Amino acid sequence: MTFNPLLLWYIPLLPFAGFLINGTLGRRLPRPAVTVIALLATGLPASIVLMLWRRMTESGTLSISSTIGQWIHVTGFHVDFTFSVDHLTMIMLAVVTGVGFLIHLYSAGYMAHEDGYWRFFAYLNLFMFFMLVLVLAANFLLLFVGWEGVGLASYLLIGFYFKKDSAANAGKKAFIVNRIGDFGFLLAMFLIILHYGSLSFDQVFAAIGASDVHGGFLTAIALLLVVGATGKSAQIPLYIWLPDAMEGPTPVSALIHAATMVTAGIYMVARCHTLFDRSPYALAVVAVIGAATAIMAACIGMVQHDIKRVLAYSTISQLGYMFLACGVAAYSAAIFHLVTHAFFKALLFLAAGSVIHALSGEQDMRHMGGLWKKIPWTSGTMLVGVLAIAGIPPFAGFFSKDEILYRTFADTDNPIAKLLWLVGLITAGMTSFYMFRLWYKTFWGDRRFDEHAALQDHGATVHAKATSTLVMEAEHDDAQAAHPHGVHESPAIMLLPLVVLALLSVVGGWVGVPTAMHGSNEFERFLEPVFQSAGSLEAVSAAAHESHGLEIGLACVSVATALIGWFFAWLFYAKKPGAAAAIAAKANPLYNLVANKFYVDEIYNAVFVTGLLFATRVLLKGFDQIGIDGSTKFVGWMAMNLSDDTRRMQSGNIRSYAGWLALGAAVVMAVMIFGRGIWVH
Repeated sequence: MTFNPLLLWYIPLLPFAGFLINGTLGRRLPRPAVTVIALLATGLPASIVLMLWRRMTESGTLSISSTIGQWIHVTGFHVDFTFSVDHLTMIMLAVVTGVGFLIHLYSAGYMAHEDGYWRFFAYLNLFMFFMLVLVLAANFLLLFVGWEGVGLASYLLIGFYFKKDSAANAGKKAFIVNRIGDFGFLLAMFLIILHYGSLSFDQVFAAIGASDVHGGFLTAIALLLVVGATGKSAQIPLYIWLPDAMEGPTPVSALIHAATMVTAGIYMVARCHTLFDRSPYALAVVAVIGAATAIMAACIGMVQHDIKRVLAYSTISQLGYMFLACGVAAYSAAIFHLVTHAFFKALLFLAAGSVIHALSGEQDMRHMGGLWKKIPWTSGTMLVGVLAIAGIPPFAGFFSKDEILYRTFADTDNPIAKLLWLVGLITAGMTSFYMFRLWYKTFWGDRRFDEHAALQDHGATVHAKATSTLVMEAEHDDAQAAHPHGVHESPAIMLLPLVVLALLSVVGGWVGVPTAMHGSNEFERFLEPVFQSAGSLEAVSAAAHESHGLEIGLACVSVATALIGWFFAWLFYAKKPGAAAAIAAKANPLYNLVANKFYVDEIYNAVFVTGLLFATRVLLKGFDQIGIDGSTKFVGWMAMNLSDDTRRMQSGNIRSYAGWLALGAAVVMAVMIFGRGIWVH
């Protein structure tokens, strides 16, 4: 079976074509045509990726690349338009195109009655284009194009309801915070050019592998790349944009902020593993940032009431796990969790969207409850996602999360590895608690919503209100006939992606069953050519695995911790629903601290935003208004006065002219008489 390398370019260009067609003609096209264009623009690349996967696995090919020309060519430096695919790229392509297609399919039902339907799918296709460019790039500069592009597309999608101030502000916040991280990425590229004269992955990593350099400027480059990764993958201190990004439509949250864009930082660190392996200090920083982000976000997620914000902080926490894995050189484990997380987190977000759809826009879990009988498919599939993220075997999240915890515990190069493992273990228990809390508050117990109000909301015609979370066009009578009880299950086009993702959340982890559990860890074997070919620390770390008994023991501890979290969630929100409120009242100061997200946004606003605004006002008043405007006004005033005086000299009076002539002659004579001695000297 042959594969034409030029087909690599069709993978991102097809979504870009969908963006161009829907973006220019979509307003005049019928909605079914917009849907077909958007789905084909995502489905066809997925089929090409499937062909590529078969070609590489059947032939044993390790990588395929395609160059269509030069981009930059100056003396001693050039950058080509080159796409390259290896086993790591294949996994990312499969996740982006596969999960992306399912979310596009779901969006066709969720956004069916939205104003700006064509615009939404144009933005989704644009995002897919940039994300695929990022993954396929064979050099840092082309990767940076995709890196910046997904930031732009994210801004457009988060602010989709642009008439809503909170959505517009959330889009700006995401864009600005990501620019901070991108500045670090740019500086890293400048240092790479300075020391290696190239931005090609192959050339740079080969030069690093062939040298004896450790630390030094490599640490500087790695830390600057980490700055970029903390922005894109929402790590401390640049995580603050992601919770606010929930202002966008729910499919946006599932695609960009769960399965694809936020994993770009993880992918970049894994791609640059050769560089990070030469800097133990940079790896330690990555591990600490990941562990701190994981537990901090989990704390905040435990007390949130908005169903999408709980999932947002859960995403930040799980990204922290991936960072932690990269920090202990367990890159395969990080990518493994990236894949399983894409399955169950996309499922959780889409199921949350189905709940919001059923309740006509309600997102507060305090106004839900008792929904499992009303929307059983949504309830069942979401439970699968909760079991997966909680790490309950045999669901996908158990295998990937357990691998991260075990590799952290077994890391002998990091002096605080055991502490990091403990933080990860506690975070696992907290994750189980707040995710089962979400499920019980949403689907279990007494009904806390007004069914009649839900019916009224469902039947309301709010087609022109772009500020709403869900726009329904049906008349009240039609809605009452179709949904006599108000709350209703989602249509089949929305449920199908939920079922597929639920199945993947069950079996998706089975490709990574470790040998200690009588598996072969096919996932790690698949990535061996990437992470071991360049002498990665992952090869050393994998060879230094402890006994299978230790791995099984740590897995049992992890499962027990998850079950304890599940037990307390059941106790507080199913068995004794009022117990949690009573505990929160007793621990009011601590509860308020966590509920207010440790006041990080307020601190940033006071220190950075207010400080920057003050500085700009000072510059506006002192430099711009007084300096620049004042200098131009002074020049104008001088010109006006000099011209007025000159005008007065030209009076037309002959006696005045004679006087000026005599005065001038006297001055000339005085200079000639008295100034001669000065000139001689």
